[in-house]
Amino acid sequence: MPFNFPILLTWLRVALIPLVVGVFYLPDLWLSPFEKGLASTTIFIVAAVTDWFDGFLARRWNQTSSFGAFLDPVADKLMVAGALLVLVQLDRVNAVIAFVIIGREITISALREWMALIGASKSVAVSSLGKIKTAAQMIAIPMLLYYDMLFGMIDTKLLGSWLLLIAAILTVWSMFYYLRKAWPLIKETTDKMG
Repeated sequence: MPFNFPILLTWLRVALIPLVVGVFYLPDLWLSPFEKGLASTTIFIVAAVTDWFDGFLARRWNQTSSFGAFLDPVADKLMVAGALLVLVQLDRVNAVIAFVIIGREITISALREWMALIGASKSVAVSSLGKIKTAAQMIAIPMLLYYDMLFGMIDTKLLGSWLLLIAAILTVWSMFYYLRKAWPLIKETTDKMG
């Protein structure tokens, strides 16, 4: 297993995931509900910044590795799934929306693994649609963790809910986009096998 600074940042992101969730389980005597939301939001944003930063540094310093390529998306998916599950428990996100987003991540991960096995991983490379979905999701989640007025004028409850709904719609759209691109190759491979 290679070890360098970008991979260290990815491991840091993995370590921050339990904190994003766990802060809500602290006693109210330690942190008020508002402080819990603020702390969780801050931790999530720090984790999200490490996501951008580790990839940037790995490319810039030519420290990309197959292990880093594996760990990075796993850390991202764990971070999003953990945050969504706690938001469902706090009744800030509908369970159906969380299921759609998490289910899509599992489906596309499995699809990418299958496509890599048949040597066609480029056909399911990240699209601009996937990037827009991720951006909407990564803005919505900290807003819903914060769940209060921001600067006295931005209703993070409302804006976060709308952005997550948009992310869920884009999630389904991008899943079908990837499946449609991969389907001819999957069909060709299964025809040869069976």
